[in-house]
Amino acid sequence: MKAVKRLSERLELKPYIHHISVQMEQQLQTFLPAGWDVPSTLTESMLYSLMAGGKRLRPVFVIAAAEALGGSREAALPVACAVEMVHTYSLVHDDLPAMDDDDYRRGKLTNHKVYGEALAILAGDALLTHAFYAATGCTALGVAPEAALAIVRDLAEYAGPRGMVGGQVADMQGEQGMTELEQLRYIHLHKTADLFMFSLTAGARTAGATEQQLDALRRFGSDIGLAFQIQDDILDVIGDEAKLGKKTQSDSKLQKVTYPYFIGLDASKQEVERLTASAKAALQEANLKDSRRLEEIADYLVQRDH
Repeated sequence: MKAVKRLSERLELKPYIHHISVQMEQQLQTFLPAGWDVPSTLTESMLYSLMAGGKRLRPVFVIAAAEALGGSREAALPVACAVEMVHTYSLVHDDLPAMDDDDYRRGKLTNHKVYGEALAILAGDALLTHAFYAATGCTALGVAPEAALAIVRDLAEYAGPRGMVGGQVADMQGEQGMTELEQLRYIHLHKTADLFMFSLTAGARTAGATEQQLDALRRFGSDIGLAFQIQDDILDVIGDEAKLGKKTQSDSKLQKVTYPYFIGLDASKQEVERLTASAKAALQEANLKDSRRLEEIADYLVQRDH
């Protein structure tokens, strides 16, 4: 345990994120308990999307929040896996013909293109439901049962109708015509920031966070999640296609409304700066044992070029 903490403290941010990603890959390879009789095609479909790569930002937030309070990375890993399953399910369903109708994600064929629409839907369903089972694994690693219950409750709230799913519905409805910035803010907050908030508070709960600390981390996650999504909007306008790995101007070509559309590019950049400063202020109010890693992640997210 102590060796893990020392490792995380001496690593620069990018190696730190890479190290967590490697641990996540190892954990997710055996995400189903040995002895469970699960159809092999379902397991393959779930793993296909779980192992498709990505930044693993939400698991990084879980681990970093736990460690910021002096908690155990091992105890937080089941929760990190759970949020990655929820995030992955949302991507599998987003790619379906009835939603965004995408053929590729991260350079690979989307799940339904490989396994068919029906199995992709069921794989997404399985990832979502299994996430709740996975999250409870933290109790075997020393997390108090009441903390685990709060984590599961929060996951249902932030991933469900008040959270990510509500944001996805608002996004679909917004494609029919969006006239107010507040509508776009709602979409960004719930499609993206809600799972950031969950990840931070869930990681903190595994380390025994107080209600005051949880409230401050929610505000940090809300602000940095919105800033992250506005930065995405900005990169769609000015980003380097080679670094992004996708075409720029895609939002405007699809007639999607973005922050630069509503308030302009310069004002969007200023909003990212304002939100980042607000997020850091909230983080200081959390009175964590060491908030430096979370501050580094916040800067990395809003200063990235891909």
